[in-house]
Amino acid sequence: MTAGSARAEPALEEKVEALRDPARYPGGVRRIEAIETHYAWVFLTDTHAYKLKKPMCVDRMDHRELGARRASCAAELRLNHRLAPGVYEAVVALARDEHGELGVERAGAPVEWLVKMRRLPREAFLDQAVAAGTASRSAVHAAAAHLADFYRRAVPVPIEPGAYVERIAAQVAANRAALLDRELGLPRARIEAVAAEQRDFLAHRADLLAARAAAGRFIEGHGDLRPEHVHIGTPPCVIDCLEFDRDLRLLDPAEEIEYLALECEPLGAPWIGTVFVDAYRAATGDAPPRALRDFYRAHRAARRALIVGWHLRDPAYRELEDWRSRAVAYLRLAERGAPAPAAAPR
Repeated sequence: MTAGSARAEPALEEKVEALRDPARYPGGVRRIEAIETHYAWVFLTDTHAYKLKKPMCVDRMDHRELGARRASCAAELRLNHRLAPGVYEAVVALARDEHGELGVERAGAPVEWLVKMRRLPREAFLDQAVAAGTASRSAVHAAAAHLADFYRRAVPVPIEPGAYVERIAAQVAANRAALLDRELGLPRARIEAVAAEQRDFLAHRADLLAARAAAGRFIEGHGDLRPEHVHIGTPPCVIDCLEFDRDLRLLDPAEEIEYLALECEPLGAPWIGTVFVDAYRAATGDAPPRALRDFYRAHRAARRALIVGWHLRDPAYRELEDWRSRAVAYLRLAERGAPAPAAAPR
């Protein structure tokens, strides 16, 4: 690498150091709060959030090249306008000026691309509101209605019923194999029990899956619908859809809602899942069978067990939390099916 190319493409650490400096932003920014996630860095000003995607390759997400990260930022902007209009504002450059200084939204040669978003109050995200005891029935209903209307308006994506059953069966098999990796150290008997229950469903009730495809229920959804992505402020919105792989966004909305309901259980708020299911049913007229909903929830719980378990492989994250216990908790959720909802607040 030449000296010129090194200057044109600074290391991630240099970009992060620059983005921690309030002076590098437009508009007289006074302080920056930096948050690192597994795949990105987010830099918060008083009014905005700037998201930098890490140059990494994981499964079907390849962000190693600057051009790929720019395309991913553009996709994130476009896709999130569907459920969070007015929040995602632009894709902007971190550029190096003629003096060699890095700055956001300045003239110069782009060395990184960022998604610029309007900053939302953190306390109004569903996970934070549940933890604080401020998730009111009216706010949750409004968010559920917003999501349900999105599903009602979504254009169906055709999928052949047999292909859908095969897709789910392949996911069940792949998930079992990955969970059994000895490096994760997860309880084999529990994994086998979960996989056996799911295979039994596929052997005897695959018609329920096939019927969903035959009825045209497949859509391009959010792809990663978790409480931390649902904002119950006014107006409500849903952020941070899964932008890097369209195949993972092509799904049955009933599965996506069960995923959200599942994620509300560890928060101690299973009633929220009922609100979202009821709103979906009211908006679309679609009432998926309970057996199918239970399967979707178990299927998602097993997948979450794996995603949580994967943190055990990353030295940067391995010691931050008890990932193994969290993965086992998801396996328990996959085993025991859907519990009765707790009472909602008045």
